[in-house]
Amino acid sequence: MKNVLLLIHDDEGQEARLQAALDLTRALDGHLSCLDVAVLPVAVAGDYYGGPGPGIVLDYEREQEAQNKSKVEGRLANEGVPWSWVDVTDTISGALRDAATLADLVVLNRKLDQHHLPDMREVVGNVVMHTRKPVVAVPESAKGMSLRRALIAWDGQSSCAETVRACTPLLALAEQVEIFMVRDGSERTEPTEAAEYLSRHDIHADVRIVDDGLTAVDKLIADEARRWDADYVLMGAFGRGRLMEAFGGVTKRMLTHSPLPLVLGH
Repeated sequence: MKNVLLLIHDDEGQEARLQAALDLTRALDGHLSCLDVAVLPVAVAGDYYGGPGPGIVLDYEREQEAQNKSKVEGRLANEGVPWSWVDVTDTISGALRDAATLADLVVLNRKLDQHHLPDMREVVGNVVMHTRKPVVAVPESAKGMSLRRALIAWDGQSSCAETVRACTPLLALAEQVEIFMVRDGSERTEPTEAAEYLSRHDIHADVRIVDDGLTAVDKLIADEARRWDADYVLMGAFGRGRLMEAFGGVTKRMLTHSPLPLVLGH
């Protein structure tokens, strides 16, 4: 896990993405790939003619991103991490899908708190579904990303198991790992099996199981993250039983409200 793909775009979440990506790249001794996206106006992305308006909007977007590039590149020059830069004009989701082929980890935001655009929940869902790469989704208020205490929200489904497997190098950096499961009877594998798998990678995780059929799963996960003082939550983006969703339900609510970074996979 060495190749960290970072979305560069001049929006309210960029600073949080940048700080988290720098922390991840340093911790993983990796390479930071910056993807600067000048976003296509809807009229262009939808492939229909909308008069001169879309062209003017696109010119303005490119100008803004050129200024943003100069600012961010100046900062990266002093950060002490290896990095590269690619400029593209596309939709954010489309650009990330194309760029993620050789990425190990993609850094985005959860839903932005005060702004509807970019629609980060939609972007995260699209990238997770189509690239099958783990996505780190950080709140826009994040000042970086600590990796000391990792909470795995285990549902016993394949998407969570695949996320754990793909993120084993990340989990290996943690001082403490807890596997937390809300039991609902739909589990394919037990959290103890996940703990056994991680132990073979010299990652020794505690297991905690809650049997609560009344409280919403995302609330139980959030409560456990606070109780255990987690630095981030790792979970599968798609599941069954009480986690049943078409990128909705628990994942959608976590992406809307989580105060902690989320590591999501499929």
